[in-house]
Amino acid sequence: MAIFIRKKQEVHAFTGIGKLSIISLFIGISIALVGTIWAVYVDSFVNNISLVGFITGAFAVISFFSHFAIIPLIEKSKKSSLLSKVLFLFAFFYLFFYFVKDFYVFLLIGALMIILQTIRVTCFGIIVKDKSRKNKLTRNEGIIYTFFNIAFVIGPLLAGFVANRFSVNAVFIVASFFAFTAFILFKAFKIIDCHVSKKINHDMKKNFFDFFKDKSRRISYVISGGVNLWWSLIYIYIPLFIIRSQLSELWVGYFLFGVAVPLIFLEYRFANKVSKIGFIKTFMTGYLIVAVLALTCFFVSNIFIILALLVLASVGMAMIEPTSEAYFFNILKKDEANRFYSPYNTAIDVNYLFGKILPAILLIFLPFKFVFLLFAFLMFLIFLVSSKAKNVIEGKSVQLKK
Repeated sequence: MAIFIRKKQEVHAFTGIGKLSIISLFIGISIALVGTIWAVYVDSFVNNISLVGFITGAFAVISFFSHFAIIPLIEKSKKSSLLSKVLFLFAFFYLFFYFVKDFYVFLLIGALMIILQTIRVTCFGIIVKDKSRKNKLTRNEGIIYTFFNIAFVIGPLLAGFVANRFSVNAVFIVASFFAFTAFILFKAFKIIDCHVSKKINHDMKKNFFDFFKDKSRRISYVISGGVNLWWSLIYIYIPLFIIRSQLSELWVGYFLFGVAVPLIFLEYRFANKVSKIGFIKTFMTGYLIVAVLALTCFFVSNIFIILALLVLASVGMAMIEPTSEAYFFNILKKDEANRFYSPYNTAIDVNYLFGKILPAILLIFLPFKFVFLLFAFLMFLIFLVSSKAKNVIEGKSVQLKK
């Protein structure tokens, strides 16, 4: 309980991580609401699964370049002030999506939201790092992700109900409410992060090459990216697979609810364990579980068994999701976070891009079950890459014996 609340001068108050956890819950609900119906919403404009993959892939490209473009902004700005503005804009544009009928207006606003999202992700992650003692960073990441995944239990159920009872577009109104609540809480909690960099790195090309020239950062990038690669299957293609299997939107909510449950109950426990024994075994075990279950889905024809196997795969993801970011912060040198955390987050975009484009191409030639075979192969490749990581234990870098 002391993780969330401390007693100071006979008054109980939320800790910094406690405040950030609550805010992450409301941010997460708004994101989960939109994520649940996003593919269906895009499909309402184009009515083609493959085109949905290409469009969302194009957004990922925009996000990739945005992460490098915003480096000077992140370095010179107070993260708390910047995040506050972005949360307000999220609430506004979510509401705007409710009224959008024109495809090209949707593309324009969608691209703007992607840029705002890169700022939100980067600012929030750095604030969590700055509010954590280094020997507690892994634990705190586990707490934040636990609250975030509670949101991904609530969000899909709520989105499924709203979409089924009212309309898909109505979900954006509810998402706007939760985003605005996150903004109000952030202001009320008076979270301050005034850390700025003395040196501002404006050269996008140099930032790119400086990030990727380090082997440890490259490995961390791949390990973290595999999580987003998997979620692209879960949140883009499986909802469409459910709808095309003649199930209602409510089943999309049930499925995404199930996916989040193992994350809620296991991520904090795995994060605590990793802080004592290191990262490598956790990464490798997690990716192996996901690869095996994805391969099993290829051989199964019953949709309900497939959905159950994909829910079970979240156990593997629970080992990786909260620990991969903590691993990255642990391998950084002092004061590198403001410069390299945003490029690190391009792993989200690159792997979402591959996770959307590769199945889109595959589905032109082959039936949907081959998507599971593709993801089984990709997860196994990342399992092999994980074996090359440093065995970091709370700020101490230890090379495994070969």
